[in-house]
Amino acid sequence: MSNRGNCRDAKHAGAWYSASGAQLNAQLEGWLSHAHSSFRPARAIIAPHAGYTYCGACAAHAYKQVDPSVTRRVFILGPSHHVALSRCALSPAEVYKTPLYDLRIDQKVYAELGKTGMFDRMTQKTDLEEHSIEMHLPYTAKAMESRRDDFTIVPVLVGALSESKEQEYGRLFSKYLADPTNLFVISSDFCHWGQRFNYTYYDDAQGEIYRSIEHLDKMGMRIIESLDPILFTNYLKKYRNTICGRHPIGVLLNAVAELRKNDIDMSFTFLNYAQSSECRSMDDSSVSYAAGALVVH
Repeated sequence: MSNRGNCRDAKHAGAWYSASGAQLNAQLEGWLSHAHSSFRPARAIIAPHAGYTYCGACAAHAYKQVDPSVTRRVFILGPSHHVALSRCALSPAEVYKTPLYDLRIDQKVYAELGKTGMFDRMTQKTDLEEHSIEMHLPYTAKAMESRRDDFTIVPVLVGALSESKEQEYGRLFSKYLADPTNLFVISSDFCHWGQRFNYTYYDDAQGEIYRSIEHLDKMGMRIIESLDPILFTNYLKKYRNTICGRHPIGVLLNAVAELRKNDIDMSFTFLNYAQSSECRSMDDSSVSYAAGALVVH
């Protein structure tokens, strides 16, 4: 499979996660063994995209909810970190490599999305440098390993969308979210706190800085669990929380809102929360991580 078509290499392997398939497999199995599959089958998950040393254990709680016996296609929506993008973009590749095995991009769905005129194409350089999608590939490969030849992926780079564009993309993706054979992976870290991130919001009523950060994040997480895209947008406007995947999350919430108009009953539950370190002074910094799952009842 690795010789078919245009392949994107696993650029961050060996730095952000192990380049050894055997070592990576053992790490993923270890993290997954400590998570519970209480919300399967997930129709969508939110999980972080940092180095696995920092967020691998947290992400496992989301990926444990993936049911490979149901899933045939995995949409991965990740934010753009390196290029200014006001729309969404598709990969120029046909295959994404991982140290475990290669993942095939669904060219049929890519053609359907392309026909809408709503998608740009990433350059190979942009695709290679962006980590927000790549960091979900090993976990996707691991979660789906029992069906490794029977599923495809649909990577989508999400730009800095306006509210109206989040609604438009939400409507577009809602028909795919309605299909129980599709899984949506929403790539996002939570608060990036510290002077190096130009964000030092602190509510001293919460005690230590890291407690304030947790309180702020969990406020946003509760709003996401309410599945209300307007409340989430208002929360971001008020607190400016540096949730890097806010636009992919916004697209998901708008897709859910579209389906709920047709009385499709869904719920979202966060299963884990973590911070890279505990900030206690204004000289400290941290990134927060959260993992959760959307299920249809």
